[in-house]
Amino acid sequence: MFKGGVGQCFLSVWIVLGVIHLGSSATKDANLVQVNDDNWNQILEGEWMVEFFAPWCPACRSLQPVWEDFSSWGRDLGIQVGQVDITSSPGLSGRFMITALPTIFHVKEGVFRQYKGPRTKEDFLSYVEEKKWESVEPLSSWQSPSSIQMSLISQFYKISMSIRNLMNIMLEQYGIPAWAAYVIFGLATIMLGLILGLILVCIIDFVYPPTSSQARSTSQASTSAATADASERKKDSDDDVSEEIQDDESQEDEEEERRSDGATADSPQQTRRRRPRKD
Repeated sequence: MFKGGVGQCFLSVWIVLGVIHLGSSATKDANLVQVNDDNWNQILEGEWMVEFFAPWCPACRSLQPVWEDFSSWGRDLGIQVGQVDITSSPGLSGRFMITALPTIFHVKEGVFRQYKGPRTKEDFLSYVEEKKWESVEPLSSWQSPSSIQMSLISQFYKISMSIRNLMNIMLEQYGIPAWAAYVIFGLATIMLGLILGLILVCIIDFVYPPTSSQARSTSQASTSAATADASERKKDSDDDVSEEIQDDESQEDEEEERRSDGATADSPQQTRRRRPRKD
C-alpha cells in the first residue's frame, strides 16, 4: 500500500510538471508571432522586436530559447515579439536585406532600427524598457522595407527562390542533367530579356511618340549636316587648286630667273664678237 501510494504520488508530480511545461511552452508559442510574406504588414503598427533566422543556422538555434523567453515578456513591455524564417519567407529576406543570421530589428510605428547589442534576455529587456533604441539611427527612407524599391527587391528574391525550387524539381524528380538544366535556364533568361526589351520599347514609343516637329528638326539637322559637309569638301578642293596654281607660278618664276641668268652670261661674248678688228 505504501509503495503504491508513493508511486502514484511521483506519477502525479510528473503529470503536474508536464502540464506546467506544456503550458509554459504554449504560452511562449502564443507570445512569439510568426511573421511571413503574407502578414508582415502588421509589424508596421505598434512596437515590435523581430528576429530573422534559419533552421540550419547554429547561432539561431542557440538564440531560440532566449528569444522565446524574451517573447514571454512582450505583454509586460507593451510590445510584440516576432520571428521570420527566411527559408519559407525569402521575400522578407530581400525586403530587409538580410546578410547575416540571426538579425534582429526594432520597429516602432513603421520606423526600423537594427539591434546590434548583446543577445541576452536582460539586454533585450533593457533595450526596450530604457528606450535605448532612440540612440540608434533608423534606416533611411530608401532602405525602408515598406518603400517601393525594397518591395521590388522582395519580388526578385521570391522569383529567385521559385527558380531554385524549379531547378531542384528538374534535377531530382525528372532526372535532368545539371548542364542541361543550366542551358534551359540560360536560354529562357535570354528570351525573357528580349521580350521585356521589346515590350519596353513599344511602351516608350506609345507614351512618347515622335512628333512632326521632331521629324522636321531631324530633317533640318540632316540637311544642315549635308550642306556643311559639301561646303567643307568644296573648300578643301579650292585649297588644293590654289596650291597647284601657286606651285605652277613658282615653277614659272624659277624658269624665268634661269633664262634671265643665261642671257646675262651670254651678252659679253656676243659683244666681243661684234667688235671690229683693228689693222
